[in-house]
Amino acid sequence: MIPWISVQEAPLGAMALRSVMEDPHAGALVLFEGRARDHHEGRAVLELAYEAYVPMAEKELGLLREKAIERYGLTRCAIHHRIGVVPLTEAAVLVATSSAHRAESFQAAAWIMDEIKQRVPIWKRERYKDGSESWVECTHRFQM
Repeated sequence: MIPWISVQEAPLGAMALRSVMEDPHAGALVLFEGRARDHHEGRAVLELAYEAYVPMAEKELGLLREKAIERYGLTRCAIHHRIGVVPLTEAAVLVATSSAHRAESFQAAAWIMDEIKQRVPIWKRERYKDGSESWVECTHRFQM
């Protein structure tokens, strides 16, 4: 059984996740795949590495899922995030949303991604071709 929420070290399976999203009430299914890319702010990236406080991350993702279902009238919603090293072109996060109409699924997927970056204790480190590395998109999570 594929869970609705997952924080895992293993590669993410978009097609397996898509299979649990099948719903005859849904006219739309959006599957967003956030992938590791080879550049960021003009720097050449070799790989990404994610760390998380897994129990809290899973709890926050679950709350986001529930809120998205209610807010956007989704029929189904799943969020999977990878931790550990994520090589280039591999998925770091999957967000799947389904609803009666496309607008709600697209809006929900975008909202979930924005909220993940703001609220969920998952931290991203980029490793660069020049041998350096840095934490990115992390400091805002610690503002009170």
